[in-house]
Amino acid sequence: MAVTIRRAVIPAAGIGSRMLPLTKAIPKEMLPVGDRPVIEHTVRELVASGITDITIVVSGGKSLIQDHFRPNPALVEQLRAAGKDAYAQAVEDVAELARAGHITYQDQHGPYGNGTPVLNAARGLGGDEPMLVLWPDDVFVAEVPRAQQLIAAYEATACPVLALMPMDRAESERYGVPLVHEDLGGGLLRISGLLEKPKPVDAPSDYAAIGGYVVTPGVVDELREATVRWEQRRTGEVYLTEAINAYAATHAVYGQVIAGRWYDTGNPEDYLVAQFARALADPDYGPVLRSLAADTGADTDTGADAAANTGTGTGTGTSA
Repeated sequence: MAVTIRRAVIPAAGIGSRMLPLTKAIPKEMLPVGDRPVIEHTVRELVASGITDITIVVSGGKSLIQDHFRPNPALVEQLRAAGKDAYAQAVEDVAELARAGHITYQDQHGPYGNGTPVLNAARGLGGDEPMLVLWPDDVFVAEVPRAQQLIAAYEATACPVLALMPMDRAESERYGVPLVHEDLGGGLLRISGLLEKPKPVDAPSDYAAIGGYVVTPGVVDELREATVRWEQRRTGEVYLTEAINAYAATHAVYGQVIAGRWYDTGNPEDYLVAQFARALADPDYGPVLRSLAADTGADTDTGADAAANTGTGTGTGTSA
């Protein structure tokens, strides 16, 4: 079946407060995981999943993102003249990635909240055309890219889809937890909404909503109405999950449990875990890191097992 989703939005307007002072001058989306900035992992995932129209919604101080994906013929020529063909090819590959994804940029306008960049990017969304929404500080390691799994769920349902993962209930206060209406098999769940950060005793299921959505025009309409309400009172924020909850009150919404490993790079601890797993999986860096850890008496079993079990460092556009 042909891919039914061609558009995606990456909200990249946040200030990265959880990573300060590191993000004072460097956008959090440009922090490296392995040998590429984290936002490039997201773009690679989308392109590998057949997306041909990517909008990155930005704010002031994010010009490094554009610079990274912009072609640089002078640098390529300089590298080739110096006999550094591999480096030159790496620079050209990033520009080709931007071309394949037809990356465009849009300034964020509107109230604070993660629903605003989605609404900004959806201005030209017409008919029943859906789009993917992926955050730029998430890295997924999966044999089948997360975006492709979400697209398959949409093709099976023609409804909004949320990316889910199994959750330890003790962790429920970190996540939005779905109210599961029906388990359709293969990780596909009919849900009736999300409960934000419930106490473990109040968690309605053993799943957590993580970065990744298929948004349909009906959800965009809910975002528009939420924005109108915000303009009337000028308080609060506009959240994508609240728009999905409003839509779910009268329409079908689904969750897809993603097969793979999720790395959140938006806070220092999880960012280090992502770096650690990526280095352990690398055939050159892994042995060096294990040797260093052995010399210092550190236990690397957990990270090594995670890298081995999830295929970290393998696959197209999905490696951490």
